Amino acid sequence: MLRSKSPNAPDLTADRAAALELIPVSREIADRLDRLAALLLEWQSHTNLIAASTVPSVWTRHIADSLQLLALAPNATRWADLGAGAGFPGLVIAAALADRPGAVVHLVESTGKKANFLREAARHIAAPAIVHAVRIEDFGKSFRDPLDVVTARALARLPDLLELAHPLLKTGAQGLFLKGQDVGVELTEASKCWNIEAELVPSKTSPQSRVVVVRSLQRRPGAKRNAYVRSNR
Repeated sequence: MLRSKSPNAPDLTADRAAALELIPVSREIADRLDRLAALLLEWQSHTNLIAASTVPSVWTRHIADSLQLLALAPNATRWADLGAGAGFPGLVIAAALADRPGAVVHLVESTGKKANFLREAARHIAAPAIVHAVRIEDFGKSFRDPLDVVTARALARLPDLLELAHPLLKTGAQGLFLKGQDVGVELTEASKCWNIEAELVPSKTSPQSRVVVVRSLQRRPGAKRNAYVRSNR
């Protein structure tokens, strides 16, 4: 197991073991994730990629949380992660799919420093990931390749998130969105504008969290586009 070169890096041995007991992976995937975690900690010393309070639990809080999506789309090879940030869940998914023929994960991240990290990390762990340093809304307007899954984690409230993801979901992709304890309220709010075929799956890493599985999404007749997305994305 690789450790970060940073002299102040925490010992993640126990957290790693807990994460891989929760969601087991092959030795090859674990090796890529070790290298990803080590690189993340090196960058975290000078670039704020994740909340400092979550560094000691990066394996359970971030890596395992991302890995759980694989079981919800076991045959998917073409993914897009909106607001990829430090690579959760998209880069973790790419690490897990690195040996699967035809696999590709599109990482959409408009913040320059984070996009730079994603490029370096994808190269470092030899993951099949493509970084798009553009706004999510612009990506949705221009991207034309087929997708199996669209993901997002800690990006926006569900009504806003569905607005951003709709251009990609309407072509047949499934949505897998990691959400917190307020997801029920957000889903009720979103249903005012959208006809949604969705399921809430309990998270394997947090009893308060859910994965929103969106299988079909259509705007309700007469519903207007969300103003938040128009002005802020």
